Amino acid sequence: MNIITRNKHPKGILYEINVEIKNVKILFLFHAIERMKKWKITEEMIIETLIFPEEVLIGHNNRFIAHKVYGEHIVRAVYEYENGMPVLITVYFPYKNKYFRGGNIYEDKILSRG
Repeated sequence: MNIITRNKHPKGILYEINVEIKNVKILFLFHAIERMKKWKITEEMIIETLIFPEEVLIGHNNRFIAHKVYGEHIVRAVYEYENGMPVLITVYFPYKNKYFRGGNIYEDKILSRG
């Protein structure tokens, strides 16, 4: 997995990522970028959480919540789709025991779409 491009977008930054044999575009909204900085989460951690989650739960308003464990914490990435493209709404880094359900729950998989 590697980031090919980062382009400015009216709503944030549009990432193009090469994963295995396909390219995936993910829009990070400005709010999510601010949250990345606040929680000191790297873009690589977020992309890894979105592309290779340990579990994905259903959130409110047709949104999904991807989880990936990092020690005692999880990256919790809330996203939805806009015209078929994943859009990162927000992200944070809570203790895993608060939200993590044990893995292997996949209500969505970004890579299996498109």
